[in-house]
Amino acid sequence: MVKQPVIGTNNDKVAILRIRTHLITEKDDLLSVIRRYTKDVAEPGDMVGISESVVAIMQGRAIPPETVKPSFLARFIARFAHPDASVSAPRSMQVAIDMVGVPRILMAAAAGLWGKLTGKKGLFFKVAGHEVAEIDDSGGTMPPYERSIILGPKNAHAEARKVWRNTGLWLLILDVNDKGAVDVLGSSLPLTPEKEKWIKELLKSNPFGNDDQKTPLVVIKSGRSIESRAG
Repeated sequence: MVKQPVIGTNNDKVAILRIRTHLITEKDDLLSVIRRYTKDVAEPGDMVGISESVVAIMQGRAIPPETVKPSFLARFIARFAHPDASVSAPRSMQVAIDMVGVPRILMAAAAGLWGKLTGKKGLFFKVAGHEVAEIDDSGGTMPPYERSIILGPKNAHAEARKVWRNTGLWLLILDVNDKGAVDVLGSSLPLTPEKEKWIKELLKSNPFGNDDQKTPLVVIKSGRSIESRAG
């Protein structure tokens, strides 16, 4: 029988353990990192969360900013992006153009303008696609990545399932910020809407730390998993 984590019980006992790591680079791989840092604190059936930017860095998806030369179009469209969006930086907008092409970005920009006029948010990224939405400009990591443009992780669900098959740990690859936004980009755990809502509520305070805290990894224990460890 596969051990499922306890999600959303009426009397939740939840512990979120922040795990400090070394400076993770493209020389590391996800499975080895999870094994190394959870071996003494996690057991099969526990949930492990990891920052999506760290996964992307391990996949070699950190772009040095000096290698990106923004075009006039990138600089122009970036002026109209929300200031909190990564694509408000011309270099990130150029990366978006390179990823999905000029026609799609122009359609996304038109959709975004329509959204501003009608009060509908997020239309730019709905048209541009999730790859563009996952671009992270100046990712807030330790040097040498503090100014890098970090793309979203590739095959996030497959990467999470690989960890689960080899460790028995349910892995969540997460995009979490300090404004309470939580996106699950990859999961080995089958997520119902109720499970996803519980996870987002649990992590909206952002327990991760990707810069000098070096805590891009958390272990989540809830319900019986805590009680079994205490026993």
